Parts: sequence; structure tokens; C-alpha cells
Amino acid sequence: MQKLEFYFDYLSPYAYFSWKKIEEFCPNHNVDLTIKPVVFGKLLDHWGQLGPAEIPPKREWLFKYCLFYASSNNLPLSFPKYHPFNSLSALRASLKMVSGEHQEKLISALFHAGWGEGKDIGNIEVVSNIALKIGLDGNAIKKTIDSKDVKEALKNNTDEAISKGVFGVPTIIFDNELFWGNDQFEYLSNVIKGTYKTNDAIYQDIINRPRAIDRVKKNDS
Repeated sequence: MQKLEFYFDYLSPYAYFSWKKIEEFCPNHNVDLTIKPVVFGKLLDHWGQLGPAEIPPKREWLFKYCLFYASSNNLPLSFPKYHPFNSLSALRASLKMVSGEHQEKLISALFHAGWGEGKDIGNIEVVSNIALKIGLDGNAIKKTIDSKDVKEALKNNTDEAISKGVFGVPTIIFDNELFWGNDQFEYLSNVIKGTYKTNDAIYQDIINRPRAIDRVKKNDS
């Protein structure tokens, strides 16, 4: 079975929307899902970007669009108590080495709690209680996520994402191709089915065209 890798951080409402789709998308396309929690802030730091929540008009636009998208798609949406928030505890708990066979169930529960019910999933106690409700040992998870191995595993996921060119969340990688954002499922579906393939000659011509101008970075002036 072909593999689909899903890179996400709970900070992103688009990751929440994508997760709601991907649960049905993978079995419908006969692909195996591999889940990769990553630290969005580290991706931004590496590529020299600001997050949407760090640009005031973009943050305002994002909130309005998300309300429209959720309403149009009949999805529960209640923004997290704080945004942005520290998602490290939730991300570490969502690693396969921590949540095991309950990984997908925990991720669904955390996304729903944070984005569907507006709970503070940046709070370890909230994360622990959510884990407890789905049959995991919440207290054990609280201890486990502070271990060196778990912290290293999340860092490794993030480093791996950067090495593959992941610059934002959510990102899906299928057959070494990168699909970024919640609006990529139609494109991805066509690629998986073999009904669309990028014209490599045209693509190479485009990306190899010379740059005529570049912005001057502040620290270069």
C-alpha cells in the first residue's frame, strides 16, 4: 500500500480542517496514513517566515475565513482559548511512541477539543484529561512527554520535515511530492489516481527562470 505522510501542528485551523478530511480520504484512496506532528514555529524560523497570527490583518482575515469554511462545511468551530498557544504538550502526546495504537483517536480528540470546543489544549492538564477520556493513562502521558526521548522524537520529526522542504502546516507528502494546505485534496486525489501528472518540462522551465528582483532583508541593510 502506498504511503501518505501528514505533517501538522495543532496551532493551525487548516490542520484541523484537513484532519477532518484525511480520516476518510486515506481509506477511500487506498493509501496508508503516517502521522507526523511537527513544531510549526521551527518551520517558520528555518525558512524565515512569520506565522499568520503574527501579521495582524492576516490573523483577522484567517479568523473570518475559518468561520465561513466551518459554516459551509458543517464543522464545529470554536477557536482555542488562546491563539497562538504552546502546542508542545499536545504534539508530544500525539507521537506514535506515546499514544501508540490510540494515536489517531487522540489526535481527533485533541483537534475537536481545541478547535471544535475552544478548550486550551496548550495546557498539559487539559491534554491529560482528554487522553484519559479516550482510554489512555493521562498521568503516564504527562510524565512521558517530558522525557528526553519524546522531546527528541518531535525534534526529529520537525527536522525531517524541513529536510523534505516542508514550510507550513498542514502538509501532505505523497510519492515524494509536497501538498501544502487544506485546499490540496482534489489535486492530491488526481495525483494518486494517476489522472494528473505535472508536465516536468514546463515545470523545470518555470523554476529555472532567473530572478529579476529580490527584496532587501532588514538585516542586510
